[in-house]
Amino acid sequence: MTIHLYGIPNCDTVKKSRNWLDAKGLEYTFHDYKKEGADPAKLEAWIAAKGIETVLNKRGTTYRKLTDAEKADAADSHKAVALLVQHPSMIKRPVVEHGSTILVGFKEDEWSASLS
Repeated sequence: MTIHLYGIPNCDTVKKSRNWLDAKGLEYTFHDYKKEGADPAKLEAWIAAKGIETVLNKRGTTYRKLTDAEKADAADSHKAVALLVQHPSMIKRPVVEHGSTILVGFKEDEWSASLS
């Protein structure tokens, strides 16, 4: 079963997660949002599984630069997908798909339990 890792290559958390996967000898495919964009169907599935509060990165500068109206739209799961496609930097990183498992963010204990 393939591990799919989604993120931005220069993100420190993505780098840490890739190093962790490499150290464990786990093979994965990497999807770079900057080059390949974000798939609306995947975003909808992630939000359905984990919730908008988990998938949306509110701590980054991209989110903070949004207008109040855009921030209100980001709180709505359906409207948030369009914003995340337009601004993939607002997707919390990394996201991992492994079978039916979806992991958002890098938490070593959670990853060990799900991927090792």
